[in-house]
Amino acid sequence: MLNERDVVAVVARIELRELRSWVRLGWIKPATGDKGPVYDDLDVARIRLVCDLRKEMSLSADAVPVVLSLLDQVYGLRRELRGLARAVDAQPEDIRRAVVEAYRKSAGQQ
Repeated sequence: MLNERDVVAVVARIELRELRSWVRLGWIKPATGDKGPVYDDLDVARIRLVCDLRKEMSLSADAVPVVLSLLDQVYGLRRELRGLARAVDAQPEDIRRAVVEAYRKSAGQQ
């Protein structure tokens, strides 16, 4: 876990005031430690993503939350799909085949 100053040192493209602003805007959601916000690896990856969006891709401040929300939805759906795949894989072979067949029919892949 990193504090604000550690994050600024690790992610050289961000300044402390920017980091605090992004937290206020809800783009970054660190945990709260005894001495203030603390950032984990996922937070740091998201900070790097926001740096890319704002600084490399020149995305407007209004567009950033839209992009972040869409990415969060995609990652959430991927997580759910992996869980569903694990549940299907845990079934007997005949059940797995039936699920795959039903999926193909519903997707028009017959």
